[in-house]
Amino acid sequence: MFRKLIAVVLATLALNAWAAVDINRASRAELETVKGIGPGLSAKILEARKAGEFKSWADMVERVPGVGAASAGKLSQGGLTVGGAPFDASALPAAKAGGKKAAKAEPGAAAEAKPARKPAKAEKATAAAS
Repeated sequence: MFRKLIAVVLATLALNAWAAVDINRASRAELETVKGIGPGLSAKILEARKAGEFKSWADMVERVPGVGAASAGKLSQGGLTVGGAPFDASALPAAKAGGKKAAKAEPGAAAEAKPARKPAKAEKATAAAS
């Protein structure tokens, strides 16, 4: 009898561990049960949530610093939802969904943003000697 009771309790706890955590309803402790969310990220989420509930994953990615499309996908796989919905990368704007790769896709933009190379010490020495 005692073994069955322990088995039921452990099964219940295991199911709760895989339960979805809604970002708009969860406490800090509940957020930190999601794989990938630690004290720092949970604090950022709660701070951004003070301005109002997250309307969508795109809204969450926009408002929570340090969360992009890739990390949002991982958080969703870990059980995080926004309004009960899992992450859908196609719902994000193209600039956010592509991240740095989207900026590199534009050939002119990458060349203009790149700073000029600093001269090496040897080049500085020969320039000074001239």
